[in-house]
Amino acid sequence: MRTKKLIASYSSFLVCSFALFLAVALPAQAYDRVYFPSLDGKTQLTAYIAKPEGAGPFPAVVLMHGCGGMHYSGNVSPLYASWAKLFNDHGFATLTVDSAGPRNMGVSCGNREKRGRMYRERPFDAYGALEYLQSQNFIMPDKIGLVGWSQGGGTVLLTIVNESIARPNPAPRYDFAAAAAFYPALCNDRLQSKPFTKVAPQSWSTNIPLFVLQGEADNWTRPEPCAQFIGEVKVRGNPVSIKLYPEAYHGFDAPGSRIRKLPQYTTTLGVIPIVGPNPVARADARKRLPEFLKQYLSPEKGD
Repeated sequence: MRTKKLIASYSSFLVCSFALFLAVALPAQAYDRVYFPSLDGKTQLTAYIAKPEGAGPFPAVVLMHGCGGMHYSGNVSPLYASWAKLFNDHGFATLTVDSAGPRNMGVSCGNREKRGRMYRERPFDAYGALEYLQSQNFIMPDKIGLVGWSQGGGTVLLTIVNESIARPNPAPRYDFAAAAAFYPALCNDRLQSKPFTKVAPQSWSTNIPLFVLQGEADNWTRPEPCAQFIGEVKVRGNPVSIKLYPEAYHGFDAPGSRIRKLPQYTTTLGVIPIVGPNPVARADARKRLPEFLKQYLSPEKGD
């Protein structure tokens, strides 16, 4: 019996570990739980929509969680909740998509098989979210952005590439108007080529403006290959940019103050990931990202 309790406790620790450093008190957020199909043709997604004050219609942002999932203690993780509230305060509706729960996936950090499945299927979730929002009369169908964190950031890159594996055919009348990725996985030329896309090496391209936010001290999704990748993509004429934050770890934009190691997710190179907030980087990101999105999602922009 004691062994079972220990196993249960350790399993609970694995599920919550990535979220523990995010567990701080935040104002309650009013969400409506909604359901819609992923365009993978087999998954019924759960998502949480929050709206600014007023009648709308509103521009909107789709939020894609990292490998730890989107929940903490049964609620939306404070990381995503804090960003949803900020976006709402700037006039954007938000749709926070749960890709893990509906697939009974749990935590996919450190599990190669689960990660591979998530990268193959989650771009279809993003386009399912776009289709759902465009069916709502309180949303501006041509003013929808996409933002992801870590695994969700890698999903953003796979979603917005011109040769996306998930873009419907025929393509939607209005695609995502802008995208952003925090410390994205797969942010290098090799992994953006195969096996998750059909893009040839050195040919990743997008027509969707992309902004990457990356910590220079991140040892989980390293900044060097990402900065090189984004730099090369920009040279090829794509509307992409990257902001590097000194002394910032993975999860630098999280609320709270706790820095922690995650030895259960040691990488194939033997590196123990370090995660945690950086107040200076977080404050800058919370100012810079809404400004970026407003360039493309504000009602008077791009008309």
